[in-house]
Amino acid sequence: MTDMPASAMQRRVRQEEQVAELCAGVVRAFSGERELHFRGRRLHRGRVALPWFAPHLHPSPETDDFASFRGVADGLALRLTASDAALHESLRPEEPVERMLFEMLEQFRAEAMAPEIMAGMRHNLRHRHEQWSLAFHHSGLTDTARGLLLYAVAQICRARVSGQQVVEETEDMLEATRFHLAPLIGHALAGLRRDRADQAAYAVHALAIARTVAAMLHEAGEDSSDARDPHVDDKRSVFMLVADMDREIVERFTTAESGRSGAGGAYRVFTAAYDREHDAAALARKEVLAGHREKLDRRIAAQGVNIARLARELRALLADPTRDGWDSGQEEGLVDGRRLAQLVASPTERRLFRTERMEPVADCMVTFLIDCSGSMKEHAESVAMMADVFARALEQAGAASEVLGFTTGAWNGGRAHREWVRAGRPPHPGRLNERCHIVFKAAATPWRRARPAMAALLKADLFREGIDGEAVDWACTRLRERPEARKLLLVISDGSPMDSATHLANDAHYLDHHLRDVVARQEQRRDIEIAGIGVGLDLSPYYSRSHVLDLAASAGNTIFREVIDLMAGRHRR
Repeated sequence: MTDMPASAMQRRVRQEEQVAELCAGVVRAFSGERELHFRGRRLHRGRVALPWFAPHLHPSPETDDFASFRGVADGLALRLTASDAALHESLRPEEPVERMLFEMLEQFRAEAMAPEIMAGMRHNLRHRHEQWSLAFHHSGLTDTARGLLLYAVAQICRARVSGQQVVEETEDMLEATRFHLAPLIGHALAGLRRDRADQAAYAVHALAIARTVAAMLHEAGEDSSDARDPHVDDKRSVFMLVADMDREIVERFTTAESGRSGAGGAYRVFTAAYDREHDAAALARKEVLAGHREKLDRRIAAQGVNIARLARELRALLADPTRDGWDSGQEEGLVDGRRLAQLVASPTERRLFRTERMEPVADCMVTFLIDCSGSMKEHAESVAMMADVFARALEQAGAASEVLGFTTGAWNGGRAHREWVRAGRPPHPGRLNERCHIVFKAAATPWRRARPAMAALLKADLFREGIDGEAVDWACTRLRERPEARKLLLVISDGSPMDSATHLANDAHYLDHHLRDVVARQEQRRDIEIAGIGVGLDLSPYYSRSHVLDLAASAGNTIFREVIDLMAGRHRR
């Protein structure tokens, strides 16, 4: 993994995130639970990790197809809706092998409750089970007595509960084991099918099977440690959840939390000596920026954006009525003492009143914080167009705006990583790269003067890696220095934080958890409205207000209207 180029690693991580978000969307839609999301390939409800449930619900991104992931999503959704978690917890045995078997049998029951009208869901579940079964068999685990017994129990029990056939490729291999199991668990097997709609009654039969099979496994007399290989790949390590009886399988695995490595609890930065904050205009020659500006202007013209209309919509959204003096010479309102003399001179004069004048004023500051990581490079032109148009429209609406970006000063950690290596590679070093923050347009800079710097968003070599949490903190600090009454921060990104050096030297989700903590802390202060704009990816695990934007499919004013809806609070998690 350490030999993988950073750009390839980022693409792989982004693809895994997209699959995870699609699957999470399926689970949320079916279960009705809005707080469900995947983190570290494990389903979470909010910040709480859910149990593993069953071995076949853990596909590998490297070897399994998308249909397998969809089958897992359907299986998880059915488990959450068709199984009473409290009842299951009260009935679940303590012995690890029995517990694993009981969990698997309850998962088979939940999947068997898939509605008949949802043929696609039933197909996905069948496909996932077949893929897991064949991979289990081809991995060589069925070559041992224990492995074959576990495999046979899984096949026979699922076939009985669901009414579907066992996997055809391995059907002949199961005959001897099936014949041996029939007098031992035959009665309980019949009960599984009969009572699958009654969880408590089903559990009686599942417990009987779990205890019988667990005893048979312990009596098999084979040392499963002979089959262990310290160099097994990810797929085979998943099978060890079933084959290795010495491990606590269910609910004993934890996902690493950012900032909670063995060395301490707080988010750390190994060195800040190479961190920089740049004015975008200073990052490229004037001639280069002029060329980028021409390209950006052509894109804006081709988009056909009605900037005047956009400005009116922003003004209506962001402006509040503010006192702006008085209008005299009115026929109603408050008496204007300065005009009483006219009443004496002309008793019929009616314009003796004044009214208070109210004007809409957008006392508001909007910051766009743009992820300039490598995977955002393909969206650079669209994002630059959107940020530039909004900056211009906000200025016409009377609101202040700022356009910021964040990236790193180098790939793979740069000088910070080399310094860490020279220091002897101490464990859990924290953030391990050169943080680079870029100001494309400052709040005090008019849009016309910022036009060249805004074009620097098209400069391809700015896009490296992303440390999102520190960037959100930085943007919020700048916002709090402004006098405007209302402050909004819109974070534009296409995924979770990714810095290869930090990722490899710390916990797998170190930056991911830091971003969650930062956003949660900033949102609790309630002085800044924070929202995430996901470029083709749902950012709801990070931001309580978020929206997925399809830059490729949107035309005209559509994407701008979607962002305005987000600013108005009409898009939420």
